[in-house]
Amino acid sequence: MDEFALIRKHFQPLVPGSSDVVLGIGDDCALLAPPAGEELAITTDTLVAGRHFDLKARPEDIGWKSLAVSLSDLAAMGARPRWFVLALTLEQPEEAWLAAFAQGLKAQAAAAGIALVGGDTTRGPLSVTITAMGTLPAGKAMRRSCAKPDDVVCVTGTLGDAALALQLGLATQCARFDADREYLKLRLNRPTPRLAAGHDLRGLARAAIDLSDGLAGDLRHILEASWVGAEVWVDKLPRSEAFERLSPPASRLPLQAAGGDDYELCVCIPPERVAEARRKLDVPLTEIGRITREPGLRWLDAGGGPLAFELRGYNHFS
Repeated sequence: MDEFALIRKHFQPLVPGSSDVVLGIGDDCALLAPPAGEELAITTDTLVAGRHFDLKARPEDIGWKSLAVSLSDLAAMGARPRWFVLALTLEQPEEAWLAAFAQGLKAQAAAAGIALVGGDTTRGPLSVTITAMGTLPAGKAMRRSCAKPDDVVCVTGTLGDAALALQLGLATQCARFDADREYLKLRLNRPTPRLAAGHDLRGLARAAIDLSDGLAGDLRHILEASWVGAEVWVDKLPRSEAFERLSPPASRLPLQAAGGDDYELCVCIPPERVAEARRKLDVPLTEIGRITREPGLRWLDAGGGPLAFELRGYNHFS
C-alpha cells in the first residue's frame, strides 16, 4: 500500500465535517478558520517506540496516548481543542497495526472534539508526532509565568498511578488483572487530558502546567518562569485507592513526585478562589502547597518540617 492509499484508508475518516475546517486532508496544506477574537494555541509532542511506549504496546493505546499527551498541553492553557496534524514514521505499513492505531486515535479525537487536518507518513523507526491546535479568548490563556506568593498550589485527580503501573510491569501484558491493576494500566496507557478542568480554571488559576514529566520537574517550570518558590506538603499528594493498595509506602513519594505520565494539571490559584474552583471542576482538586517569595522547591512533612532530599522530574537527556 502506498502512502496516499494508507492515508485515505486509515486517516480520512478522522476528518469530520466542520465549519472551521475550510480544507482538510488531501492538499499541500490545511486551511483553517479560527473563531474571531480568539488566540491560537499550538503544541507538538513526539512519542518514540522504546522510550515513550513499548514496542509490544497495543496500537490502539499508542494511538490514544499519542493524541492525549498533546491535548493535555492544550488543557493546561485553557484552550478548546480544534485541529491536529499527524506525522507517523513506520518501519512497515502493517494493515492490522494501522487499523488498530487509527481506531485508538479516532476514539480520543472523538472524545475531545478535535479534527485531523493533515500530516505526513514516512519510513523509519516507529515514532508518532502530533501537533495539536486549540483556541481560546484573546488574553485568557493560563501561563507558567504568572504565579504569585501565597497562591495555593493544587493538582487535579491523583498522582503516581502511571508510574506505579510501569513499576509493576503492567504496560504491555495482555492478560486481565484484578480491578486495581486494570485501573493503573488504564491510567498509563489511556490517560485522560483534563480539558474541561482547564477550561473551567481559566480566570481562576493564575498559572498552570500539565504534569507529564513529574510534579518535581514540572512545578519547577512554573517557579522559574514566575520567579518564585514553593512549599509542597508530601502527605497531601492525592492517591487513588488502587495506588494506596498496591504501592509500597517507601516508594510512594518518588512515584508521585517524579514518576511522570500523570497528565493531570498543576495550578496556582489565589486562596480566595480555591473553593470556587473546586465547585466548578468535574474532577477532584487537591491543595498540595503554597507559592513563596523565597526561590526553590521545598518538600515538607506532615508536621511542616523540611525533608532533606532532592526529587527531579523526567529528563530526556539526563
